[in-house]
Amino acid sequence: MLPTEPRIGVHLPLGGGMVRAVERAAEIGATAIQVFADNPATWHRRAAPPRELPAFRAALDHHGIGPVAIHAAYLVNLAGDDHEFAARSAAVLEAELNAAPGYGASIVNVHTGSHRETSVADGIQRLARSVADVLRRVEDGPGSAILVLENSAGGGWAVGTSTTDLARIADAAARLGVPEQRLGFCLDTAHAWGAGVHMHRADAIDRFLDDFDRRIGLGRLRLVHLNDSKAGRGSHQDRHEHLGAGRIGAAGLGHLLRDPRLRGIPFIAETPGMDVGYDAINVARARAMLAGLPLEPLPPEAFEITGSRSRAAAPDADVELPIAEDARGPVGDGATKRAGGRGTRPMAARRAAP
Repeated sequence: MLPTEPRIGVHLPLGGGMVRAVERAAEIGATAIQVFADNPATWHRRAAPPRELPAFRAALDHHGIGPVAIHAAYLVNLAGDDHEFAARSAAVLEAELNAAPGYGASIVNVHTGSHRETSVADGIQRLARSVADVLRRVEDGPGSAILVLENSAGGGWAVGTSTTDLARIADAAARLGVPEQRLGFCLDTAHAWGAGVHMHRADAIDRFLDDFDRRIGLGRLRLVHLNDSKAGRGSHQDRHEHLGAGRIGAAGLGHLLRDPRLRGIPFIAETPGMDVGYDAINVARARAMLAGLPLEPLPPEAFEITGSRSRAAAPDADVELPIAEDARGPVGDGATKRAGGRGTRPMAARRAAP
């Protein structure tokens, strides 16, 4: 039997403590979470699991929070033509998938990447080959995570900007022997909007989902990144906004949340100011949209947040400065994001918190 409503959560930082992150999720009414298993802005991977992992999983069970998704490092680009960069990307993704069972994570999410001025067709083939190679090296068994590929807003020679692209990726991976149950997809609403989809309109959302179902199958849509957008539709820009307060708006996001076909899929918000109180606000706004209720206006301070520390990994990670990116590395979606940040306005956001 399908659940009566979707699981709604946020991307939470682990830098202040893994158990504390779960407690925060419970405090704000989140029923699912997304985290980084390691520093998202460097190739370096931790030598040993975080010490808090057993307590983290126990806290998740205690509060009934799940599923857990791990977002792979931003540097990963499996679609580019630089062999060394692709090999490093595959190694990082393999590490994320191997780490997932320890976190109790059933999903590892990664961006589709950039073909780096070659062609979309070539980028799709390279992506599919890398995915197949990585999944062959990662054990598939009880507790293992599914790899999900996130649609792109289309900046920087991107692949995966449309259902056509995503279907071609799925088909290419299948021809290489990747089982459907090991490879799924993530819909980022802000990315779809940036790629030109009318995510503010119910009829356009229905057409998008119908097309996805016909080409790929909605059973393979395993995660939704529920984000509003500061950018214009079709701009190919990836600039997230508070839910219902951006260019997409509450009508489109609420329609997606209420679609009965998506009830078994976690909705994860990646919106501004998660570390200064807006995690609670955006979860509350998602639940209001799900119920079809009007949203309260946000204070001006909500739109002045220019950075966030909400992307931190677990506290005993080996922290280092981001390395200089390879000239043939990723650009566009996710490429310029970094853990940490500056310019938050914590007191203003805390005043806005419910």
